[in-house]
Amino acid sequence: MNDFLSDRAIASSSWQGFERLVARLLTAEGFKYPTVVGTSGDGGADVLAVKAGKRWLFQVKRWSSPVGSEVIDRTVAAAKSYDADVPVIVSKSGFTSDLHNQRRKLAAEGINIQLWDRAALARRVQRLPENALVVREPEKFRLREYQAEAVSRIINTWVNDSSSSALVVLATGLGKTVVAAESIRRLTALRGDLRVLVLAHTNDLIYQLERSFWPFFAKGQSTVVVNGVERPRWADLSHFSAVFASRDTLSIAAASGVSLPNFDIVVVDECHHLGAETYEKLLDSLDVGAPHGPFLLGLTATPWRPDGSALDVRFDAPVVSIDLVRGLRSDFLANVDYRMFTDNVDWSALKALKGDRFTPRAINRTLFINQWDDAVVERTREAWEDLGELRRGIVFCGTVEHAEKIAMRINALGFTNAVPIFSRSSSGDIMGPIERNRLLWDFSSGKIGILCAVDVLNEGVDVPDVNLVVFQRVTHSRRIFVQQLGRGLRLAPGKERVVVLDFVSDVRRFAAGLDLQRALDEGGPRPGSPVRLNLPSRISFLRANEPDMDGASFLREWLGDIKEIEDVGEDVSVLRFPPVENLPTS
Repeated sequence: MNDFLSDRAIASSSWQGFERLVARLLTAEGFKYPTVVGTSGDGGADVLAVKAGKRWLFQVKRWSSPVGSEVIDRTVAAAKSYDADVPVIVSKSGFTSDLHNQRRKLAAEGINIQLWDRAALARRVQRLPENALVVREPEKFRLREYQAEAVSRIINTWVNDSSSSALVVLATGLGKTVVAAESIRRLTALRGDLRVLVLAHTNDLIYQLERSFWPFFAKGQSTVVVNGVERPRWADLSHFSAVFASRDTLSIAAASGVSLPNFDIVVVDECHHLGAETYEKLLDSLDVGAPHGPFLLGLTATPWRPDGSALDVRFDAPVVSIDLVRGLRSDFLANVDYRMFTDNVDWSALKALKGDRFTPRAINRTLFINQWDDAVVERTREAWEDLGELRRGIVFCGTVEHAEKIAMRINALGFTNAVPIFSRSSSGDIMGPIERNRLLWDFSSGKIGILCAVDVLNEGVDVPDVNLVVFQRVTHSRRIFVQQLGRGLRLAPGKERVVVLDFVSDVRRFAAGLDLQRALDEGGPRPGSPVRLNLPSRISFLRANEPDMDGASFLREWLGDIKEIEDVGEDVSVLRFPPVENLPTS
């Protein structure tokens, strides 16, 4: 049997890989939100998914011996913890007679558990069509015009051998991965089996990329992950159609003399990191750029390295380049209604400053008043009720205690169900995987309307698209800011816009807001500078829910001539004494 769930694929997989094989099967079968959650403390849930309105929970065992009756008890308990409708046990090595007996007893009590062994998996895979999901459901995966043009240019570059690389520059939410995966699918159809290597610099991105590629692969194309957690035998890598690997893990292997397969295509996600010695040595060891070496496909939101230099050492001009300005103006992204509130600013406190230069930390301590949670929740309620029927939101908070307080106040008003979600509180309280996964599941299904999030839901965590993003008491980091805002930028059926409420508590965020306005006025980023978050949508400064023109004017005068203030650390003295003679009235 030559498919992604073949005996060889299962034998080569780790226990984590076996869980992902099951998730890929569910994706191919049309399950919604298949999510791998298997981890320490997961409470017996390895994979979660939804189909026909039913919540399915999978306990996946890659044991060398049959699974016994003790697992069935844990699965029943997990189903209760996760409020699952259909519990399933998947076993590589079958089930003991004790488990079958226990299953029959439970069935007599009205508790039904499905058992999937290797034979059951094989039957399910056999029923799948040979071609990729994107071919079977073209409407669901239809390319946008700019994506189709990029795919066509990549294929022409490959076929005509006009270059050994292609660069895709697309802003957050515009579908870089779709362009890469569809290009590889079509090239495979043209040239037969291709061996693909996909590189990323974090484990979260590696797993995310593998999931994103699955719908573009035919049943006979298998995938494997190589990173610090999962390490298949190096000799087995040649058996897989696509290897999704950690840059660092593969770099160490190459430097140690490990013989890696000869790849046809090397994809580098976030390729603006190229130029780092780790990446360059690895690409050289793979013969990227050499005659008859693998084709290099780079994906990034910015065509410049962190030091501002271009990527032209490895790439020619991009096959497509769209920043957020063009993406929004062309309706490739959701319209953004961005509101920055100045209600918690005590302008008069700036008069008490002593000195000539100040750090963001010092200004933040002076400028902002923290106690205004009631106004925050009221503005959130107004925005929620104005969004219509299809609503889902995230409030990004600075501390667990504050997230709990905001959720409680939202629930007291009763306009939706809000819950806090976090990994660890300042007091040491931990929200374990069971609770976090259950909350994300309820959020996906609509049982929860708003998540009040702390230190989670940034990069690498799959959550449904949202149309309300609230920033409350968060320290500014442009990288995290883009990740969090990106939760609301993607288009979705029935979604007209994303409303962003920014209850500013960091002067650098004001600088970012001014930069957004400036970019809109100037029509985009300055040539030669990194692509920034430039939103040609409504960006307003508000006080008491009314336009704060005086506040915006003062901030522009004070911060407008300070380059890159939004990127500096909290303790860097870059802020000059404010023009207090022009202070707005509080």
